[in-house]
Amino acid sequence: MKIIGITGGVGAGKSTILDYLSQKYDAYVIQADKIGHLVMEPGGLCYEHVIALFGRQIIKNDKTIDRKQVSDVVFGNELMRQSLDAIIHPAVKAYILEEIRKQRQAGCRLLVIEAALLLEEHYEEFCNNVWYIHTDAEIRIQRLMDSRGYTREKAESIIARQGSEEFFRKHSDYVIINNGDLKTTWKQIEAVSYTHLRAHET
Repeated sequence: MKIIGITGGVGAGKSTILDYLSQKYDAYVIQADKIGHLVMEPGGLCYEHVIALFGRQIIKNDKTIDRKQVSDVVFGNELMRQSLDAIIHPAVKAYILEEIRKQRQAGCRLLVIEAALLLEEHYEEFCNNVWYIHTDAEIRIQRLMDSRGYTREKAESIIARQGSEEFFRKHSDYVIINNGDLKTTWKQIEAVSYTHLRAHET
């Protein structure tokens, strides 16, 4: 089984890349952000720990955690953000490693892991290669404002906290430019896949 790690800043359009790999190459896709939500669900690995950190006021009527309330708290409190990360990130990584094991046993040929902190959390240790999805900062800001309703200030703050362009490029095997022209994006993926993914086409 081949494992590709996909990373890049928030608003880079990584989901679009994942959809393409899933449809064209029959890739099994794992998104760390979705796993992060899953482990915070009632009964999840992090549910009680997150409530202990933020207080029971974050529990909604349906017993789920109010992620928006949590997000609002950590946005203005670096210590709380770090405390939350210390709870969530190890659980997400453990979940992904178990999923990799299951998919390998099931005969999966191509697995793709997408994580904004893929490099910081050292996911590259179990990936065959890492792709960095680059999108110009202003395009990312506009995407976040349009799709998530963020203010420019919040979008810029989140982007500023993430890895630098130099960091991503230094630690990735391939750079895919994704500024909105999807035909150009697909051509870049095809160029990479000619060597690395072609055998996985169905």
